[in-house]
Amino acid sequence: MFSILTYDFMQNALAAGVLAGIACGVVGTYVVVRRMVFVSGGISHATFGGIGLAYLLGFNPILGALLFAIAAAIAMGHVTRRTKLSEDTGIGVLWATGMALGVVFVGLSSGYAPDLFSYLFGNILTVQRSELLMMLVLDGVIIATVLALYKELLAVSFDEEFARVQGIPVDTLQTVLLGLIALTIVTVIKVVGIVLVIALLTIPPAIARQYTKSLSGMMRVAVVIGVSIAICGIALSYLLNLASGATIILLGSAALMAVLLTQKLRAR
Repeated sequence: MFSILTYDFMQNALAAGVLAGIACGVVGTYVVVRRMVFVSGGISHATFGGIGLAYLLGFNPILGALLFAIAAAIAMGHVTRRTKLSEDTGIGVLWATGMALGVVFVGLSSGYAPDLFSYLFGNILTVQRSELLMMLVLDGVIIATVLALYKELLAVSFDEEFARVQGIPVDTLQTVLLGLIALTIVTVIKVVGIVLVIALLTIPPAIARQYTKSLSGMMRVAVVIGVSIAICGIALSYLLNLASGATIILLGSAALMAVLLTQKLRAR
C-alpha cells in the first residue's frame, strides 16, 4: 500500500488533496454559515466557460477557470446589489451562461479535448507540479485574506445589519468573500471537478458545525475533516479503482450521514 507513495503522481495527488482540504475548510465555513451554497454552485459552473476559452485559445485551462471564476464572482456581487434581479435569478443566469460559453468554445476549438472530463468531475491523479504551485499560491492568498479581515468577516457573517451600523463596508466584504469562493473553487477543480465542488465546500464545515460553536473552531475542524476526507478518498479510489473525485465526495457524504445519524440516536 505504502509503495504507491513512491510514485510522483500519487505524491502530487495527496498534496493536492491537502491543499484542497485547507481551502474548503476555511472558505467553506463562510459558505455554510452565510448559506451561500447556491452562489458557490453558480461560480463553479461559470468557470467552465473559462476552461472552454482556454482550449479554444490554447492556454492553461486552470488559468481560464481562474479568470472566469473571478469575473463571475464580481458579476454576481454587482447583479445582486445594483439590479432588480433577485439573487437566485442572477445566479441561475450566470450559471447557465458560463456552461453554455464553455460548450460553445470547446465546440469551436480544433481537435478533441481529451481531459475535459477531469475538469467536470475531477481527476486528482493528473495534477501536475505547476498546478500544485498554483494551488499553494491560492491557498496562501485565501489564508492571508481571512486572517487580515477575520473580525470584519465574522461580523458580516452573523449580523449584517449590525456590521453596517458599525461602519463596516459590508458590500465590499461581500465581494471579497465571493472572490475567496472563486479562488477556492479553482483550487479544488482538479480534485473533484466543477460539478462536485459544492459538496467538498460544504460537507467538512457542515460536519464541523455539529461539534463547534465558534467560527474559528469550525474552520479548524473543517480543515482537518476536509484534508482527511480527501486523503482517505484518494486511497480508497486507488484501492477500488474508482473515480477519485466521486469517491472523495461519497466518503464525505457518508461521514456526514453518520454524524447526523449518531446525533439523532443520542438525542433519543
